[in-house]
Amino acid sequence: MIVRIMGEGQVRLADGHFAELNKLDDELLDEMEGGDEAGFRRTLHALLDKVRELGDPLPDDALEPSELILPAPDATLTEVKDMLSDDGLIPG
Repeated sequence: MIVRIMGEGQVRLADGHFAELNKLDDELLDEMEGGDEAGFRRTLHALLDKVRELGDPLPDDALEPSELILPAPDATLTEVKDMLSDDGLIPG
């Protein structure tokens, strides 16, 4: 799956990593619903760091369609809320 981190670029991520990422996504959703700004910021960075760690970066000139778009590291709680589906940022 191709994942885009807004403002950074794209990575190719194996589907087998999504269970691990969904745990962080669930934490992020709980923190957002509870208005925990510090927890939200910490978990968002942990989620993005994990995507960078597990994914293989695509070249900057690659024009692959992104199947999943994640917010930039400096996104606000409100901006991320606007991106959410019923499952959070990561489906499943």
